[in-house]
This record gives sequence, structure tokens and C-alpha cells, in this order.
Amino acid sequence: MIDNLDKQILKRLQHNARTSYAEIAKENQVSPATIHVRVEKLRKAGVITGTQVVTSAKALGYSISCFIGIILRQAGDYPKALEKLRALPEVVEAYYTTGQYSILVKIFVKDIDALHRLLIERLQVIDEVQSTETLISLQQPIARQIEP
Repeated sequence: MIDNLDKQILKRLQHNARTSYAEIAKENQVSPATIHVRVEKLRKAGVITGTQVVTSAKALGYSISCFIGIILRQAGDYPKALEKLRALPEVVEAYYTTGQYSILVKIFVKDIDALHRLLIERLQVIDEVQSTETLISLQQPIARQIEP
């Protein structure tokens, strides 16, 4: 069970994962040891799953962000298709979905030519893929973690 102190810890770490336990402790009027114990408890419970550096795709030269809906030939093709999608470094997220698409992937490419090559030469040639639909993202006005 997550209590108010756990929520405060999570909010602070989501805002800045480099915040020291001492600083979080001072803000919440508890000891740094208490914060350490709570963070470890949240890790063991699977609430905190890791810490990462977040990079800017645009600053790295990836100016195009797309979502591609993939329709598979058969439902049983999912494991093989997913394995092949994992091999494409442009694919940064994948979701197994209900509705029109079997899989929805998010990709980053440097330009439209790179998108074209990815679609024609590497994605649509996957045997398990029946068809795709590409949605180019114009901007990402909201990007956040879920509130604890």
C-alpha cells in the first residue's frame, strides 16, 4: 500500500530523479534513512522500475516522430512480428492493441526519406505484416508520468 509519504517521494523523484534523499527527507520532515527504506520498498514492490536519462530525439537529429498501426496476417503472428520489430532501432515503443491494429508502434527517424526507406525496405517486408498505416506526429504537447 502506498501512503502519502510514498506519494511525495515518487512525485519528487519523477520531477528530478537526482534529488538527494536528504533533500526529500528535509521537505517531508523525516530522516534520510526513512526515505532510503521507502525507496527500496517501492523498488521491491515494482512501483519504481528504474532510473533513466531522457534524451531529446530532435536534438539527436531525429526530426520525425510517427505512430504506425500494424495489421498482422494472423493473430498467431504476433510473437514473430514483435521479435522482428524489436530489431528495428527506430521503434522506441510498441503496444499490442485491440481495435483496428494488432500492434501500434512509435518510431523516430531523421527525415521523410528515412521514414520511406523504413516502411518500404524494413517494415512492410516483414512476412507477418499484412498492412500498415502511418500517422506523423506534428508535436507532443503533453508528456508526463502518471501521478502517484
